[in-house]
Amino acid sequence: QVQLVESGGGLVQPGGSLRLSCAGSGFTLNYYTIGWFRQAPGKEREGVSAISSKDGSTYYADSVRARFTISRDNAKNTAYLQMNSLKPEDTGVYYCAAGNDVLWMFRPNQYNYWGQGTQVTVSS
Repeated sequence: QVQLVESGGGLVQPGGSLRLSCAGSGFTLNYYTIGWFRQAPGKEREGVSAISSKDGSTYYADSVRARFTISRDNAKNTAYLQMNSLKPEDTGVYYCAAGNDVLWMFRPNQYNYWGQGTQVTVSS
């Protein structure tokens, strides 16, 4: 059974940091492109970052570039999203997703498997 489980969300003050984890089970995570998406209340789900299965290339939305870092630990079958210098507009539910043959990194319909999401709230 393929499963993705996110963890690491929480409440943090502006300027703070969080590291989200995405643990895979039932499949080998490094064979898939991994994407991180977020959804704020009343807004569409948006792509935040992705890491390619083909060559490990990383991709970032303009809004998070230079603040967020995506990585993958193949031995742990886990992907991570390190989030620094957090802003209130980063608030939302964060999802990780796994897909094969992903061409458009920030299109949700390119991904086959999704986690349940973890809440990130940035507020003072």
